Amino acid sequence: MCMRRCLVGLTFCTCYLASYLTNKYVLSVLKFTYPTLFQGWQTLIGGLLLHVSWKLGWAEINSNSRSDVLTWLPASVLFVGIIYAGSRALSRLAIPVFLTLHNVAEVIICGHQKCFQKEKTSPAKICSALFLLAAAGCLPFNDSQFDPDGYFWAIIHLFCIGAYKILQKSQKSNALSDIDQQYLNYLFSVVLLAFASHPTGDLLSVLDFPFLYFYRFHGSCCASGFLGFFLMVSTVKLKSLMTPGQCAAWIFFAKPPARRPWRGLAGFLRAEGLLNTEKVDSQAAGGEHRPGLWSSLSRR
Repeated sequence: MCMRRCLVGLTFCTCYLASYLTNKYVLSVLKFTYPTLFQGWQTLIGGLLLHVSWKLGWAEINSNSRSDVLTWLPASVLFVGIIYAGSRALSRLAIPVFLTLHNVAEVIICGHQKCFQKEKTSPAKICSALFLLAAAGCLPFNDSQFDPDGYFWAIIHLFCIGAYKILQKSQKSNALSDIDQQYLNYLFSVVLLAFASHPTGDLLSVLDFPFLYFYRFHGSCCASGFLGFFLMVSTVKLKSLMTPGQCAAWIFFAKPPARRPWRGLAGFLRAEGLLNTEKVDSQAAGGEHRPGLWSSLSRR
């Protein structure tokens, strides 16, 4: 059992790391900043894979009750807010900055439990929440590449996460399992993002994307969809096999490694001469499909 838990934990960390690096590559290196399309694609792939798994008997989905589906609908709206705002924020912020702000969602959850639910909160948990809040508060003053829009979307992202987890916990009596909830999230996200792609201008603007027919763009988008699905499955498995404290430990363990490989990747691309934004623009204008990385990322 211990070996199985370790294997699930390592799988979760691997998927977590790979999904963030892949998404960051698409959003910042290729500059595919069309969140309704990118997140719609990811949720479509996740929903299809989950549906196939259900039909093959690998997963159990019980979402036939209309009342349960309607009760979960507000959480699905928050899920769309999480992935949309997260995509906008990650495209503008470095991974360490994004993850630090992402962690502040725990402060919202802790504050809600303490102030509204009157739950007993350990001093260690309160201190941890205060440290997270202090770390996030110091970021804008120490970020040499401060991006107001990136921080704005990151704040929306973390508030949506906090509200989502609070709502999820308040509906523990709901008959929907974690897989059922995620299946509904996928379905609702695909529909809502598909309808939102035209009013936001993403549907028409994507036609001018310079790497639309670039094989690395296609491969990265496919990888992001599959990695997102495997991350979801490994997260559900992690919660089913471990206590909340153990899950929190694995999540904490997964986040710091996500920062170091990106810096190493940036250093490698810089050495290869692929870190110049102007080079990307000139290559796109000349029809040469060889993307570069934001020069700002090379300094992190």
